[in-house]
Amino acid sequence: MQQGLSLLIQLVIEFAPVITELVQKRSKDLALSKYESIEVIPEILKVLNPSNKKSSDAEDFEQERIFQQQLVANNDQTQLRIAAQERETALKLPEVNKILDSWPLRLYPSQILDHINYGRTPLKIFIAPPQVHFDQFNNNRDETIFQIELMLAEGLRDFLNKHYSLNSQVRPTELLAGAWDSKRFHSESSIKALFGMLKTEPILILESENDGDYLNFRIAYWGLGQGNYYYKTIARLPYREILEESAKRRALEWKKIRDELLALGEDIEEIKHIGKDNVVNLAILEKVEKWDEKGIDISNLSLQYQVNRQDFENLCQVLITYHCLVASWVADIYHLVNHGIPPLLPELLPSLLSDTFDFQSIEVIASGYKQVYQALENERCYWIPELALQLAQSLSHLSDAYGGKLRFWANEHLDYSVNTWLQLRQISLQDSTNPLQAMQSAVSIKDEEYAKKLREYFVAVGDTQSLADVEEILNCVANLKQQVTLQHIVLSHTLTGHSEKVTSVIISPDSESLVSGCADKTIKVWNFKSGKLIRTLTEDLGEISSVAISPDEHYLAVGSCQHPKSNVQVYNLNSGKLIHTLLGHQKPVNCIAISPDGQILASGSNKIKIWNLHKGNRICTLWHSSAVNAAAISPDGTILASGSSDNKIRLWNPRTGDPLRTLNGHSGGVKSVIISPDGEILFSGSTDKTIKIWHLSTGKVLHTLTGHLEEVRSLAVSPDGEILFSGSADKTIKVWHLRTGELLQTITEHLGAVNSIAISQNGQFLASGSSDNTIKIWQINYAF
Repeated sequence: MQQGLSLLIQLVIEFAPVITELVQKRSKDLALSKYESIEVIPEILKVLNPSNKKSSDAEDFEQERIFQQQLVANNDQTQLRIAAQERETALKLPEVNKILDSWPLRLYPSQILDHINYGRTPLKIFIAPPQVHFDQFNNNRDETIFQIELMLAEGLRDFLNKHYSLNSQVRPTELLAGAWDSKRFHSESSIKALFGMLKTEPILILESENDGDYLNFRIAYWGLGQGNYYYKTIARLPYREILEESAKRRALEWKKIRDELLALGEDIEEIKHIGKDNVVNLAILEKVEKWDEKGIDISNLSLQYQVNRQDFENLCQVLITYHCLVASWVADIYHLVNHGIPPLLPELLPSLLSDTFDFQSIEVIASGYKQVYQALENERCYWIPELALQLAQSLSHLSDAYGGKLRFWANEHLDYSVNTWLQLRQISLQDSTNPLQAMQSAVSIKDEEYAKKLREYFVAVGDTQSLADVEEILNCVANLKQQVTLQHIVLSHTLTGHSEKVTSVIISPDSESLVSGCADKTIKVWNFKSGKLIRTLTEDLGEISSVAISPDEHYLAVGSCQHPKSNVQVYNLNSGKLIHTLLGHQKPVNCIAISPDGQILASGSNKIKIWNLHKGNRICTLWHSSAVNAAAISPDGTILASGSSDNKIRLWNPRTGDPLRTLNGHSGGVKSVIISPDGEILFSGSTDKTIKIWHLSTGKVLHTLTGHLEEVRSLAVSPDGEILFSGSADKTIKVWHLRTGELLQTITEHLGAVNSIAISQNGQFLASGSSDNTIKIWQINYAF
């Protein structure tokens, strides 16, 4: 497999600078500068800290991180919208028929451009397999036609399905094996034709072409928003030599068997008959050894070894390794640059390359990743510490298998991670300063997970001194967590004006407005700070079950219980003008939810319908067996959780409608579900009077909170994920400390059931809607 290793090294050397240049251009377009000061974004800080109180350094850092993350996310969304527009016009080009004359695929452009919504845009991979003339090697060719293309596609498919599946929520790829018209097309003209029609799609083409006794291995690649394609030969594979080396190995293995059979007294002619082409190949090998001993130069002799299917399969395995290495590297870089996903290849290298790994390859591969990380520093500097630490952890695992000298590069990336962490917090190091000790002065509660990963790394490499320093960092975090506790919640003011029970309340992201839905068939929009009524919406809505506001504050979505006209209506929040009426539900709409990116709307009755919020068209329908009472979408938009009257919580992919998991644990109907700000934890409230806390990715129940006397109808969690609020039919709001499960406070001001609660994005205010026809605004006070 040494050829595969050489290929990967060459790929990294050639390809990393290309990606670096692309990322730097993106950063320039975004107008981002490295470690940009927080003073340049006062508008963001004003929204996140409306009290004008000076933020702590940790808060400022987090606000800057959110701003930068949103800026990059907006850029990615812009690229996707541009791609969608270009996709719509691509097939209308007047020269399309002429392009199709030299089209290298068996799929038409329309079949590739017809998008299925996978969530993240997958990297499409095509194989342009070699046309090798095997007849020249095979004197005793049997009747079976060796189909190298099928074996190559199957090997790559198995690898991608395992690590980069199309259904993956992390690193999706789509292998389009068999699409290449390999009998006619290779080289530049085919790549140019593809790019002309498919430039909106991220694409990798793995091309190998016969060149005498060699295969020229080339790659073509372009990502989202690239103005041109990358196309280059990165290796020449001596396939004739590989076939003959395989034949020689078989001959030497046969020699051992022959000698054992002769020792048993078997007939020499019968042995030769069994040996078939091994007999010929062994005779050639023995002649070569004799001539070599005599000093005869045989380099110009044509020695015709006989190869068979086993040799072809060995060659094909080399080609599969080539393709897997390149596909993995490019897929890693694509998802890293576009989605901030850390690379997977370092973890896969031992299984791909077995005993061919060496220090030089580690140096080149690690340097290639670091080049890309450094290019990302301008637009995503806040990702760098975690990315570099993840790579250091991968390399530390390799060092266990391949020797201590590989720890040099693991430590190199660890230092890069920690030093970037310190630079982001503007902490300068003197020559004698220990970086880990310097971290103790700037660490915040939000750095706990990073510190835990540091601890895992130093445990893996056996660095006891650094491990002790990290334990001190974690002690600092623990002390900070103990210092910040909820002191009390006080009533700020009460909003009156509804004539029946208030069923749903929501606070706008900028904390300027509050919207309430009521059984009196009205929606009211209030000034959140003053409590003054701004407007009342009274169109033919029916009883209101749920209201939601989009992250950009442009859309207000409303769910109606009116039957048989159950529907969802979408308004302009600022003007109150009706934008869409979404029809299709046959039962009362009990809940609605808008995705954090503001693109989709979910509405639940006995089914869940997913809508495009902007256009109003339906994307898919999810089937429940009972009434759906609650829905929530994860911060990254990849999971929709729905709670039902059948006591179950179901998890879905909201973009495709695919079911992911069913959570069983409640003994009564589920009335409320929410997901923590970090997307790790799911909270559910039920008619069984309990609140359950679930690990979202595993579905495991972590804790059950008890204390309410009636069903739990609504939940809200603080932005830092530390405090949970629950509203119940027992007329109370309870406040829970999530790390301990401790009940901190019970609020008993409402005279009727608490149907809905909502927390402001800055975590300073809580709103509650009740069957006593009122809305109460609460101020949350913390003690430090």
